[in-house]
Amino acid sequence: MSTTSAGPGLFAALPASTVHALLGVGVERRFRPGEVLMLEGELTTHVILLLSGCVKVTATTVDGGRALLAVRLPGELIGELAGLDDKPRSATVTAVGLVNTRVMTQAVFQAFLRDHPDAGVAVSRSVAAKLRWATDRRIDFSGYDAPVRVARVLATLVRSHGTRTSRGWEIGFPLSQPELAALIGAAEPTVHKSLTELRRKSVLETGYRKMTILDLPRLQRLAGLPD
Repeated sequence: MSTTSAGPGLFAALPASTVHALLGVGVERRFRPGEVLMLEGELTTHVILLLSGCVKVTATTVDGGRALLAVRLPGELIGELAGLDDKPRSATVTAVGLVNTRVMTQAVFQAFLRDHPDAGVAVSRSVAAKLRWATDRRIDFSGYDAPVRVARVLATLVRSHGTRTSRGWEIGFPLSQPELAALIGAAEPTVHKSLTELRRKSVLETGYRKMTILDLPRLQRLAGLPD
């Protein structure tokens, strides 16, 4: 069995015995940076648990481009929908850096859920959270202008993936401006302008594929979110 922790994601609230059992099912597999874990439209049903590293979830847009839908971090499941309903993959999942996982067949995944009802509840909550994220983004697209959408997405990413540092809150994965533009549904120049304004206000500090929130309370106010 892998000695790698599943991290704080999906199974943080599960008993240690359930997490231990989960880390013992399936087979361990590593993916190299840029390697595809799952491909949009393919008819596969295996489920993957992220142990370390992060992946990006993308889908094809109507004009043939690629839209970044989400980022998944250690402790999260990937592909659980197809593992439950046998439908084609709805998105492509790609490793950002080196990624360690456990890969479960559909039969193994479903048997684990039957044997561990608490894990079934956790998976249901995870699916609900992903649907809520998608719904929130659609509401943001129609209800707010681009600068507010940028602030709202950054504040949400800090809550879900932020790491406290001496400078503030660092978003725990590399995020480029084109990817941020895809997340909020805006043109890249518009996102660039919004980030420049956040830097001018000393709310945000950016580096190469790196973002640190220097003033989270102010970012939340700009986003129209509670502190």
